Amino acid sequence: MEWNFTEKTGAIEGYLKVVVVSDSHGFNEILDVIRNKHSDAYACVHCGDLEDNPDYYDGWVFVRGNNDYYGRFKENVSFKAGSHRVYVEHSHLCSYRGRKIALARKAKDKACDIALFGHTHCSDVDEEDGVLVLNPGSTWWPRDGKEPSYALLYIGQNDCLVNIIFKSDWQI
Repeated sequence: MEWNFTEKTGAIEGYLKVVVVSDSHGFNEILDVIRNKHSDAYACVHCGDLEDNPDYYDGWVFVRGNNDYYGRFKENVSFKAGSHRVYVEHSHLCSYRGRKIALARKAKDKACDIALFGHTHCSDVDEEDGVLVLNPGSTWWPRDGKEPSYALLYIGQNDCLVNIIFKSDWQI
C-alpha cells in the first residue's frame, strides 16, 4: 500500500474521499457539521466512542467503542472503496504495544488493505505489513498534545492520500 500526506480538503479527481472521526464522547454536534462540509465524501466513518445513539446521525458508519452503551453498534465493519477494502474497529480490545500489528492482521483476515481505528485519542498514520493503519485522533479530547482532529482519507486506484485536519484548520 502506498500512501502520502496531502493538504487537500476537497474532491481529488480519481480518488474517493472518506471522512474519518473518532472519540467524540458525546460532543457530537460536530458530526453533522463535518458531514455537511464534506458532502462529496464517499463515506463518513466514526471509529467508536460516540456515547450516543447512532440512529440520530444520518450518513455515518459507526463501530462500538468501549464507552458506547446507547443504541446498536457493530463491533467492526468492513466495506469496499474502489479497488480497496476498509476495515474499521475501535481497537480497545487490542494490546497497547501490538495494536497496529493486530489491526493489520484483522484487516487482512477480512481481505482489507486499510484499517481505521480510534481509542487512543492520538492521530496516527502508519503502514503495517502492507496495510494502511489510520487513527484520526479525537474530535473532542486528544491525548497526544495536539489539537482535536479528524482525517480525510483519499482512496485511489493504487494509492491513498491522508490529511489529518486539526481544529485550527476546521474552518467550520
